[in-house]
Amino acid sequence: MRRVLAPNPSPYTYTGTQTYLVGAADEVAVIDPGPNEPAHIEAILAAIGDAKLVAIMCTHTHRDHSPAAAPLSERTGAPVIGCAPLVLKSDRPRADEAFDTTYAPDRVLENGEAMTGTGWTLRAVHTPGHTSNHLCFALEESGALFTGDHVMGWSTSVVIPPDGDMGDYLKSLEHLQSREDRVYYSAHGAPIDKPRQLVRGMIGHRRQRENQILRLMGERARPIPEFIPEMYKGLDERLIPAAEMSVEAHLLDLKRRGLVSSEGDVWRAN
Repeated sequence: MRRVLAPNPSPYTYTGTQTYLVGAADEVAVIDPGPNEPAHIEAILAAIGDAKLVAIMCTHTHRDHSPAAAPLSERTGAPVIGCAPLVLKSDRPRADEAFDTTYAPDRVLENGEAMTGTGWTLRAVHTPGHTSNHLCFALEESGALFTGDHVMGWSTSVVIPPDGDMGDYLKSLEHLQSREDRVYYSAHGAPIDKPRQLVRGMIGHRRQRENQILRLMGERARPIPEFIPEMYKGLDERLIPAAEMSVEAHLLDLKRRGLVSSEGDVWRAN
């Protein structure tokens, strides 16, 4: 397994998007080819070397993950395989990357379907939540799981409505916790060598946020921006939009469960 780091660092991508090469000397797959940056594409091709690229696999279609798939496919003839296409038509601002409108897979992997090469098998694990089309890829021969943005090595994932869904995100975390993967390789951050421990902590963190929201609404009804100073003390101002969207995702999940209601921009406990 090799890693190629894209030159796209930001408050939402950490040091940049990590593209992974999986396989032996003769046949490899690329996971999350990243942004359509010529220097990054050349770096991927250099890492592939004389091997045959047999699949370009995308965990989801945010613009820091999948746009390089099309030009890389044109250069190599390799098919684009993985998540379903998704273009969210919304005029609302986003805290993270927008969706990739160029993504056109040759094959969509359903949950449990696999892509195979010489000596390796990558099996799709459906993990909606960060986006509705998010997949992880399990490398069965090694016990590794490539987690995209669902579980990251530096921060919790951003869940942004209307496509991001906090209820689905938590269910997907619970599903990963039930698995026995040995190590996670995420698209951002260091490898995770105690994955079940981390996932357990992530679930606890989200439940803690949920309890904070319910406690604050127990004090008084309030619009979303008024949750942020209480819940995210000392937050980098650049991350305030992400925090507001995360709170909204929690509120929508709580509303679906009948625990809160809204009138206009104001949310209150039931």
